Amino acid sequence: MERTASYRRTTKETDISVTINLDGQGKSDIHTGIGFFDHMLDGFARHGLFDLEVKAEGDLYVDCHHTIEDTGIVLGTVIREALGDKAGIKRYGSFLLPMDETLALCAIDLSGRPYLNYQADFTCEKLGDMDTGMIKEFFYAVSYSAAMNLHLKIMDGGNNHHMAEALFKAFGKALDMAAAKEPRMKEAWTTKGTL
Repeated sequence: MERTASYRRTTKETDISVTINLDGQGKSDIHTGIGFFDHMLDGFARHGLFDLEVKAEGDLYVDCHHTIEDTGIVLGTVIREALGDKAGIKRYGSFLLPMDETLALCAIDLSGRPYLNYQADFTCEKLGDMDTGMIKEFFYAVSYSAAMNLHLKIMDGGNNHHMAEALFKAFGKALDMAAAKEPRMKEAWTTKGTL
């Protein structure tokens, strides 16, 4: 049975709908109005093997902040819903992703306890129409809406495009591992009895 979820969130600033299939093939249909952000979400979906649909309309005449942050809220929500009670999943996932001169680390615990540890120093303010400062805000929104412990770190960097892309791809890879089924485990993998 495929693990899928859809959610739409509408505010005075944004109207965002996201559908995810955690057991997909890496297909995506993404339209946020921010080209570089679309590129990052596509990399996340493709390398995590998630089927992902994102449609976002936001107040881009202000800036990209609300659209990116609110997309993170909605993406985190559908990830949490698609995981259900988390019975039989591996729970932990990590990936060290090289991209030319850049090396990015992502580690995840689908613990039900939200936390973001983010270490990435960008040397430019924008990548396309996306503020580099919004990368942290996006992952913060995802981690809290999905109730996941998320660590992201640029171990070695240089090119800002590579750094951003490596973070999103590493996130996809690590989430795929954490969400993967463990055939030896039938219940949630915790001593507490529930995640």
